[in-house]
Amino acid sequence: MLDVWIGLVLAMISALAVNWAYTKEHAAAAGLPPLSFRQPVRSVMSLLRNRGWLIAFAAETGGWVVYVVALRLAPLSLVQAVSASGIAVLAVLSVHGHPSRLARREQLAVLAALAGLVLLALSLVGSEPVSHSPDGVLSVIWLTASAGAAVALMIVRTSFARAAQLGLAAGLLFASGDVSAKLVSFGGIWLVALPVLVGCYATGTGVLQRAFQHGSALTAAGLATLVTNAVPIAAGFVLFGEALPHDPRGALQIASFAAIVCSAALLGRTAATQPEPARLASRSAPA
Repeated sequence: MLDVWIGLVLAMISALAVNWAYTKEHAAAAGLPPLSFRQPVRSVMSLLRNRGWLIAFAAETGGWVVYVVALRLAPLSLVQAVSASGIAVLAVLSVHGHPSRLARREQLAVLAALAGLVLLALSLVGSEPVSHSPDGVLSVIWLTASAGAAVALMIVRTSFARAAQLGLAAGLLFASGDVSAKLVSFGGIWLVALPVLVGCYATGTGVLQRAFQHGSALTAAGLATLVTNAVPIAAGFVLFGEALPHDPRGALQIASFAAIVCSAALLGRTAATQPEPARLASRSAPA
């Protein structure tokens, strides 16, 4: 059980690093010429030449490494529940550390995330959560469906704001990367998921930078974080056989997941309804 607690602490450290990085990446990407999926080399070089973006990306990468270690120690659904609280960190960082500047809905979202973490901690007292090796065919179907939905969001225009749509696409790609990371953590034959892991994270990062150029960090990264955490929480139960405790702790865990996902949904809804900056809209080229 000590391993699980260590894993969840590492998940929180990862969430802090990654969401800090998102705010800095947004600041850097918003000042760059429009990035384009049609000119990937030029877009990548534009990012790599920006010192601020490189520092933020290094922090995000470090956070991801810590996250992978957390997956080795704790079940996917629990790690993702803790990581989901990172959207509250993102909200606070977006107002430069002054929660009083957040809108009422955003303040409620932050409180819901904190409440979810407390409930999750209580649900783990005296329990022994575990993950099981998943079915290979079901894993392929899951990853293919997630990646396919992400590509559709990247290509097909909808009534969603472009920052929100690309944020959702990035979230699905990151979610696929997270599920792949859990598969790789089992070792053996599951190491075949390593190329999928790298491809999803790399593509998701590029899509998120493009989303940053269309709207605020809370719009793009907020919705990405919502999907990144909600989808793997479901995968924990569907793919990895993670079970809820068969006593009142199970109810606490359900309440925890609900509170954290509702927190992310509240912030995502707030962000998605905010108008995108006219300056960004005017200089953005088709993705």
